[in-house]
Amino acid sequence: MPVKTITIDMQAYNLLSAQKRPGESFSKLVKRRLRPARTAASLLDGLRQVALSEDALDRVEELIKARVESPAASPIISLKG
Repeated sequence: MPVKTITIDMQAYNLLSAQKRPGESFSKLVKRRLRPARTAASLLDGLRQVALSEDALDRVEELIKARVESPAASPIISLKG
């Protein structure tokens, strides 16, 4: 993986260094601290890319209906044949 050298002042270095976990590299620290926030909006964006088969959707609907008839029962969801 290519690397890039950056220059920071001592105050910035000390702030970063104080945030490092044992054995963690500065690269991992920066990625951990600066990654995009995980939000409900980002979850919804990701869900738009997920497609379920009609069979899977039908099975989920069956399970939901079964729970209405017996709320205490929680059937195991199996989408395989």
